[in-house]
Amino acid sequence: MSILIYAILSLTVMALIFGAILGYAAKRFKVEGNPIVDQINELLPQTQCGQCGHPGCKPYAEAIANQTDPINRCPPGGEATIKALADLLDVEVLPLDAEAGVDSIRRIAYIREDECIGCTKCIQACPVDAILGAAKLMHTVIVDECTGCDLCVEPCPVDCIDMLPIEVTKQSWHWHKPDNLIATDRQPNLTVTGEDAA
Repeated sequence: MSILIYAILSLTVMALIFGAILGYAAKRFKVEGNPIVDQINELLPQTQCGQCGHPGCKPYAEAIANQTDPINRCPPGGEATIKALADLLDVEVLPLDAEAGVDSIRRIAYIREDECIGCTKCIQACPVDAILGAAKLMHTVIVDECTGCDLCVEPCPVDCIDMLPIEVTKQSWHWHKPDNLIATDRQPNLTVTGEDAA
């Protein structure tokens, strides 16, 4: 009888040890989120503008991964983002959804500082904290951080924020590859004459 008790006790101890190891491994090596969501989110422009119908790019990436939203609802990303998403997900390229907006030149917010009253409403509206300022003091936009989402313009009570197109420089300019490149592998017409003809 004592052998049976020892066997049961040893099995119980082993089960507790292995259970603790498995519990630790489950917490230690847990995969956070869906990896495809992170890949989709990296392709999105991170403007957090909400034009896709979601409060930011990450929720839109989750909706695309769950196949509840199409890939063509991101006007800031435009056609280039739609093509990149289609390549990643191996789906058909769709034209930009007209209800979401139009693909346009990227713009950056500029505050006319001499007109700013320091109300902080634009700071509260900015999803990426690209506006610097304090209550009753002048505000300014950190150009490198601004995503051009346009969310700061409407709350401004004195209408001192302009959305200006980004100045094209050597760093910001890029060439859009044409959709249909015609490959020609025709050889030049060579006419053999004289001694070479023999």
